[in-house]
Amino acid sequence: MSEKLTLPIRPRRNRKSPAVRGLVRETTLRPEDLIYPLFLHDEEQNDAIESMPGLYRWSLAGLVEEVGRAREVGVRAVVLFPKIEEELKSSHGEECCNADGLVPRAIRAIKKQYPDVAVITDVALDPYNSDGHDGIVVEDDAGELKILNDETVEILCRQALCHADAGADVVSPSDMMDGRIGAIRAALDAAGHEEVSLLSYTAKYASAYYGPFRGALDSAPKAGDKKTYQMDPANRREALREAELDVAEGADMLMVKPAGPYLDIVRDLADSFAIPIAAYQVSGEYLMIKSAAADGWIDEEKVSMESLLGIKRAGADMILTYFAKDVAARL
Repeated sequence: MSEKLTLPIRPRRNRKSPAVRGLVRETTLRPEDLIYPLFLHDEEQNDAIESMPGLYRWSLAGLVEEVGRAREVGVRAVVLFPKIEEELKSSHGEECCNADGLVPRAIRAIKKQYPDVAVITDVALDPYNSDGHDGIVVEDDAGELKILNDETVEILCRQALCHADAGADVVSPSDMMDGRIGAIRAALDAAGHEEVSLLSYTAKYASAYYGPFRGALDSAPKAGDKKTYQMDPANRREALREAELDVAEGADMLMVKPAGPYLDIVRDLADSFAIPIAAYQVSGEYLMIKSAAADGWIDEEKVSMESLLGIKRAGADMILTYFAKDVAARL
């Protein structure tokens, strides 16, 4: 029999029981950390989303009911994504500024029923744009597609004001146009909406993980891609530059999207800026977990929880996740 080891330092002592592990746990996940993305459409029924199992495009009535169910398990923040009817789309996305449009009506309905729930809205043109892009599309002299920056920002300001007028607590520009944070902040303040927060999609990458989301909203680009305005997945320092600009322009919170493949960016922003950091666990991340679980390869509950803990541990203060309601119920 070998001699007993003499080890004054044994890290396993801090892992010997659930009670001790709880005492030394460094990262905790709470329902209050979660933001629930919700899809909506202007129909009377709720439609299951084929590309995202377990999720729905909600009618207005169904949306309010789902917000209530999430609220019951402790989720107090939702973000809205509309599926806009094709006949309402245009090259300039004017429907995004319609005070009686789908999103303003949804904001008012939620705030009337649940005034204590924070309503976040997506500010971008792609759901409303007949070209499927986040900005106004033109062709240059060589016949190549070009996304107009400054002209798009003007419309985004009007869209943000429309949402703020309807009662949104937070507007969240996801378009990645240059200068839009400062322009939207100025527009909100000039209209008396100083209390409306700005959650900026600061580091939104041109990711292949967005596919199921675009299927849910029928918002994929009709031609070209989004690489001239969304970030190159190979770049890290560029995210810090984007964040510095957004903070200087008045952002209240910064977001990294996607979350899982970009945890280094989440940590960089958390270490570098003294404002809250959000991370979006996107549709592709959700679908990979759901699909693997459906085939019996992984445990959905355990993997979804572990993935969110990893995002939180990387430095996210809040996480946008389609698992929000289910995870909050387990928490």
